[in-house]
Amino acid sequence: MVGTTARTARRGRGLAPPAWCNWAGTAEARPLRTVAPATTGALAEAVRRAAEDGLRVKAAGTGHSFTAAAVTDGVLVRPDRLTGIRRIDRAAGTVTAAAGTTLRRLNRELAAAGLSLANMGDIMEQTVSGAVSTGTHGTGRGSGSLAAQLRALELVLADGSVLRCSPEENADVFAAARIGLGALGVISEVTLAVEPLFLLTAREEPMRLGAVLADFEHLVRDNEHFEFYWFPHTDRCATKRNNRSRGPAAPLPPVAGWLTDEFLSNGAFQAACSLGRAVPAAVPGIARIAGRALGARTYTDIPYKVFTSPRRVRFVEMEYALPRAAAPAALRELADLVERSGLRVGFPVEVRVTPADDITLSTASGRETAYIAVHQYRGVPYEGYFTAAERIMTAHGGRPHWGKLHSRDAEYLAGVYPRFGEFTALRDRLDPTRVFGNDYLRRVLGG
Repeated sequence: MVGTTARTARRGRGLAPPAWCNWAGTAEARPLRTVAPATTGALAEAVRRAAEDGLRVKAAGTGHSFTAAAVTDGVLVRPDRLTGIRRIDRAAGTVTAAAGTTLRRLNRELAAAGLSLANMGDIMEQTVSGAVSTGTHGTGRGSGSLAAQLRALELVLADGSVLRCSPEENADVFAAARIGLGALGVISEVTLAVEPLFLLTAREEPMRLGAVLADFEHLVRDNEHFEFYWFPHTDRCATKRNNRSRGPAAPLPPVAGWLTDEFLSNGAFQAACSLGRAVPAAVPGIARIAGRALGARTYTDIPYKVFTSPRRVRFVEMEYALPRAAAPAALRELADLVERSGLRVGFPVEVRVTPADDITLSTASGRETAYIAVHQYRGVPYEGYFTAAERIMTAHGGRPHWGKLHSRDAEYLAGVYPRFGEFTALRDRLDPTRVFGNDYLRRVLGG
């Protein structure tokens, strides 16, 4: 794992500011040139020229991955102009959007058209291509990652050609490129499944950790979307159950929504994290207060307003996907680790679930999955905590999230992904000269 943030390392080397830096400050790039194509044709030409010049190409979204997956010293593709919904096919139940479209824009425009995605993660800042490429997921017993909702995609290959992929067209590429890590090409557009706009009722309430773990399977099976946050140094959890509703809509009142989502979850939490960074001994006490601060509430709204919430407190994160049945044991081991180690953990641990899927390098490929995500406030030393947590996760056959910090390499990953060799063979065919390569991909996919 990264021992210091990229920004700290830059200061130590006396280098000029980077052309691109991710949200958490853990990765940065100084490319030879940066391009912002507005069309698929312009993107294809930029890739073709880069390959002719012997330069590597990477596409960067909005920087919400924690890894160096988008870093390049060659040509950096920015998404700023390759945006917008290109078409909606109501008969097929699909929407096609340019790769640089943010999830925020996509969801708002879908809602205005009376449509919605079935599921999504908890923020809307990512581009659609970045979100699918790294395996961004929400929580759900029947739906999970955005990539599993893909119905087609358009991919610019290393020679500048454009390849359309779907279950019917170039199916072998589609199976892998839905979560392609940017290793197979640059996505220029995606086609996602949509459905008529619906309502979700969110029921949020505190529970004890022991009760959540003892009833974990029932909570997952009895709710369309279940997740919880455990506050280390305590036995307290904040649980969230989201289920479809016939209505009527009953959104959070503006003041109540602001109090929880802006003040408690962002403003006051930011202050608490800053205090914990300055005085680590205060962290357990702060955690106990935070664990009691969020009470129960119920509200009903359109999906993206229930699935997502503001995230203004910056942090670093590692997340592992485990066989779902292993999650309670792993959480108990993590709680024991925090209790006996002397670690000071000021950020909640997030737990979500997804069903199995058939995507080659999906963290849920071939198995029902539970995700355990550990965090630390940005600027707080995290390496010892993440390393110890990672030992627990790998002992349970965990697969690291492709866009979050981890120390695994190709040898380990080949052992937990049965179709790993299928992906690398396809990469050898589509990009034999590694136009889309970088150091991160060399580590996780091999040479």
